[in-house]
Amino acid sequence: MTLYLSILLFAPLAFGVLGLLAPPRAAARVALAGTLLTAAYAIAFLVDFDSSSGALQYVTDETWIAELGISYKLGLDGLNLFLVLLAAVLWFACTLWASMRDYDKPRLFFFHLALAETAVLGALLAQDLALFVVFFDLMLVPFFFLTGIWGGAKRVQATIKLVIYTLVGSLLMLTAAVATGVLAATGPLDLSFAFSDLAQRPLATTSQYWIFLFFAAAFLVKMPAFPLHGWMPDGYRNMPLPVLALFSAVLSKVAAYGFLRICLPLFPDATSHFQTLMLLVALASILYGSAMAFTTTETRLILGYSSVAQLGFITLGIFALNPEGAQGAILQAFNHGLVVAPAFFIVALLAERAGGSEDIRDMGGIAMRAPALATMFLIVTFATLAMPGSSNFVGEFLILLGVFKSQMAIAIVASTGVVLASVYALRLFIATMHNRTGPAVESRELSLRDGLVVVPLVLAIIAIALYPQFALERSEKTVAGDAAPSALATQPGSGP
Repeated sequence: MTLYLSILLFAPLAFGVLGLLAPPRAAARVALAGTLLTAAYAIAFLVDFDSSSGALQYVTDETWIAELGISYKLGLDGLNLFLVLLAAVLWFACTLWASMRDYDKPRLFFFHLALAETAVLGALLAQDLALFVVFFDLMLVPFFFLTGIWGGAKRVQATIKLVIYTLVGSLLMLTAAVATGVLAATGPLDLSFAFSDLAQRPLATTSQYWIFLFFAAAFLVKMPAFPLHGWMPDGYRNMPLPVLALFSAVLSKVAAYGFLRICLPLFPDATSHFQTLMLLVALASILYGSAMAFTTTETRLILGYSSVAQLGFITLGIFALNPEGAQGAILQAFNHGLVVAPAFFIVALLAERAGGSEDIRDMGGIAMRAPALATMFLIVTFATLAMPGSSNFVGEFLILLGVFKSQMAIAIVASTGVVLASVYALRLFIATMHNRTGPAVESRELSLRDGLVVVPLVLAIIAIALYPQFALERSEKTVAGDAAPSALATQPGSGP
């Protein structure tokens, strides 16, 4: 099975290269075949995964650059299993959506989309810190081109902001990663960036502090979290829709995953020391994102700011520093990605029916004439506001349970985020589906073509809502051992 992870990782890129060589009209079909193969492999790993073990499974471990201690090490466990599945499934859905639309330079467009999938899967599968940094930085390169070439009217401005913010974060991460490997290689120990080796070589407390802050800055920019979200409004306005759906649903989760995979196990003293700070950042993201989501009228930004709030909840769960919070964060990361992608697709369909406008003031009045579309949107809306019985409810419940056990005052304030979510989610649904019909609105039902993308995702939302234990039991062992270790209580650091 070790070879299969490499197939899962590089299949999208291989098909993307083939698409470059294919006729323009065939590029989308070639890229789609690559995403379908990748999704099939991800589902196969999910079915075969041993939920009774918290250890890495399907491990690939080969020396890559011996002189630098860098290895090509991949693996699956409870932390990344469902995020890999999320990435694979949503890339197939977004590629299918894009294949139904026309884009200039289609071969180049689908190549960048395929390269981005390989980079994201690489960051999720990597079990070596240097390998993680390589893929984490690589995954933004195709998004720069996808936004800069196929984006909206202000795509250049949006791309420049995205480059500046993420470049600073990437430089901080690179510095922190190199320092981690070098400081951990003391005495007779060889230089190694493998997570398993670094976990056995604790750094001095003072070293952990600044390294943790460097990693945190890089992750918070990517999520994005308040106040490091300055690139988000322009970026969300100008990204092509399938690209934006992937960015919001998947890339932000890679940043959250970085906290679980790197910061908690490798820098436990710093994690404990900065716990309150990170909880306050998460709380600010929830309140700010929610407030902005129910004041703006741009549908993309409503979903964008709601994502800021939801990533705040996920960060809360991570830094509750207990198993309940960590499991809730993992489940919520998967749920949010599964919910926000069809939300963006539905918003695009509503804009097509409103003369191209993405402003809620130009929409409305089509619920009775398009009941299937309205039903799909209602299910997505209920999931967004974490209605009891929805897929997001269990994740947010576990997160708040974990935070109540850790920091009760913060948990009480964060609970208001659930109420705020109902305000902006229902406002979006009512304004776009009910109220007065917009002046340019054409009321028509969900087409079979668009239903092929939206309906399966909505059915997946319903499935995980009915049986969330399917995901929880596959992350439980890993969370208990790695993501919320009892050793997180502050202890004197050892090492350099």
